[in-house]
Amino acid sequence: MMAAGTAAENGAMVLLLEKNEKLGKKLHITGKGRCNITNDTDVAGLLEHTVTNSRFLNSAFHTMDSRALMEFFASRNLPLKTERGNRVFPESDKADDVNKIFISYLNEHNVKIKLNTAVKKIKMQKENFFINDNEKADAIIIATGGLSYPATGSTGDGYGFAKDFGHGVSATYPALVPLVTGEKWVSSLEGLSLRNVRLTAKNTKEKILYEETGELLFTRNGVTGPTILRASTFICDKFSDKPLLFIDLKPALSSEQLDARILRDFSENQNKNFANALDELLPKRLIETIIFLSKIPPEKKVNTITRVERQTLVNLLKALPLTPIETAGFKEAVITKGGVNVREINPSTLMSKKIPGLFFAGEVLDVDAMTGGYNLQIAFSTGRLAGLSAAEYMRDKVLV
Repeated sequence: MMAAGTAAENGAMVLLLEKNEKLGKKLHITGKGRCNITNDTDVAGLLEHTVTNSRFLNSAFHTMDSRALMEFFASRNLPLKTERGNRVFPESDKADDVNKIFISYLNEHNVKIKLNTAVKKIKMQKENFFINDNEKADAIIIATGGLSYPATGSTGDGYGFAKDFGHGVSATYPALVPLVTGEKWVSSLEGLSLRNVRLTAKNTKEKILYEETGELLFTRNGVTGPTILRASTFICDKFSDKPLLFIDLKPALSSEQLDARILRDFSENQNKNFANALDELLPKRLIETIIFLSKIPPEKKVNTITRVERQTLVNLLKALPLTPIETAGFKEAVITKGGVNVREINPSTLMSKKIPGLFFAGEVLDVDAMTGGYNLQIAFSTGRLAGLSAAEYMRDKVLV
């Protein structure tokens, strides 16, 4: 929608083909229906939070950075608000309000829209493109998204079109996605949320792949929550290397400080059984699991727990291990990692280096970022640049 509106605003006659029964179906569910449109930061901040091929997006971000995007909405009478982590939302908390702005933008610039129109094939004859054999175009912008949330129409169509034109497409993976773990005890903790814990993802060589302090949530067969979603981006393509997760339940305490704390708790409850002596240390629902994993008998009196057993407990609390075995899949993934090879795309225009007049924008490209509004900013920025470039390309073509 950003690409189509921008191209039309800059003089192009634009036809937008939408396979769904309405525009912006995926936009409606972003940010849990609230639409985290961007992050209030500068271009350096946008690049810093882009995980894959950040340098490729430099021109796109400079074409429309987060401040320019916020001005785009503000000038169209959509009040915005900024929340924790500089995340920007519509003041109404309604993604539909963002969608209405775009529909108005498209109508304002006379974009012709065809709903319920899936693009089956695109071919080129001489210097023209033909879509489904009946639509002729001088230029095309492929902005079909990736594979995440396929119910919204994101079924990877753009990858097929790119391949048909000779473009390489890197392997695709669900990212910003819950993780399935191998431990059976996880199911007993379903629904338990842990705040202010330190999550570390490592490979088998002990290399840290990702580390963050924040919140996570246990599910029926694994873990989710902000820290897990972000960590998934760094391990979703590395399951063959058997990555491991470790949860530091007490990140504010060193191992020595935690041991002293446990020793103090035990001394104050020396006649209690081990199973009844952890109430001040852990959430109630987690105690049974920690006891099970520590292999310390639950009925053992705390004044008889050995130093070695206590050290085992400390190690467990500082690095509770989890074994991720797969992601929850594209149905639950916020974004797709992988896509059209950006080395074959001109970063200054987003036009194909192989096919003149062929442009790409958004998630179909091999670019992805962290949560917090960055991925929508990528969509809007690349849409803006592709729209501007396509309009200029068509003007030049007419002049020639």
